[in-house]
Amino acid sequence: MFRTSADLPTLEADLAHRADRTAVAGPWDSGTLALLAERGVLGAWIPVDAGGRGVDEATLVGLLTAVARRCLTTALVLSQWAAACRLIAAAAPAVRQAELPALAGGTRFTTVGISQLTTSRRHLGSAAVRAALGPDGWRIDGQCPWVTGADRSDTLVTGAIDEAGAQRFFLVATGSPGVVVAPPLELLALSGSRTAAVGLTAVRPLAVIAPPAGGVRSGGLATIALALGAAQRALDLLATEAERRPDLVAIVAAFRAEAGGVEADLHRAALAGIEPGPRDCLRATATNLALRTSQAALAACKGAGFVSGHPAERLVREACFFLVWSCPPAVTSHVLCSLAGLDGGT
Repeated sequence: MFRTSADLPTLEADLAHRADRTAVAGPWDSGTLALLAERGVLGAWIPVDAGGRGVDEATLVGLLTAVARRCLTTALVLSQWAAACRLIAAAAPAVRQAELPALAGGTRFTTVGISQLTTSRRHLGSAAVRAALGPDGWRIDGQCPWVTGADRSDTLVTGAIDEAGAQRFFLVATGSPGVVVAPPLELLALSGSRTAAVGLTAVRPLAVIAPPAGGVRSGGLATIALALGAAQRALDLLATEAERRPDLVAIVAAFRAEAGGVEADLHRAALAGIEPGPRDCLRATATNLALRTSQAALAACKGAGFVSGHPAERLVREACFFLVWSCPPAVTSHVLCSLAGLDGGT
């Protein structure tokens, strides 16, 4: 069972062994989620009083990075599961005890659909998901545009805007009347995450969840951890090429040093916290690193890397994910400035 960083190599090797199948079939069918439950990884995010191990934030961030280094599809799914669990942990004690132990054990699965409150469809001017309180309780209407693992989840944690304009959070059973899960989207990469839109029509939630302190925010430390893990995976491939090409050794060393700096900054942020501005800058730096290392790996692999199915071409496609995932305007601005060579980039 995973307990410390000393157990990470074995966990990473098992994830890497399943990565190709997971990228296509998803971590539910490839067995990686069952593996994470069996090794106690899922329980790391669950409080001790709810059947988990309550691991510290720095260790959790390191875990996400390690998983992303071996299988970005699994890491994405895990990050959305973890986000939902954090919100459920803020629910009433009865809800916590009913949901969290089963989630820690992997016998039930949950996910989160709150991008409509942070980065998705905010430009439309009206709430994508609305909540109204009537005589018989809350009703939720609208659409969650991006829900990872929607058709494989027992519950969904979502957010809505009530009639007073305030954010409300709810736990919804995906099998409830009025919940319609669309077919999974065919994405540029990570289609194995089974990300889909979820429609809600007069849905009665299982529970109301207290909003997180400071409100929900996009682009947290998990997004940085996944980008760092993706960059490390690209560097692993580049380092393999460097074993027979001395001209690549200095390039690998330079990238390793940069990745080490991002990892150190991320670890400090997990230990001591980080303000939104510096966090967005670190997120942009990690995204930039994932993009550049994947392209460097492709260039090193030459034409072979451009063939569908080669690890290099998948790395390039997966790195593009960080251009669109939970990207608040500040992060997008940093990345675009960097791509254009303008001041303000990282």
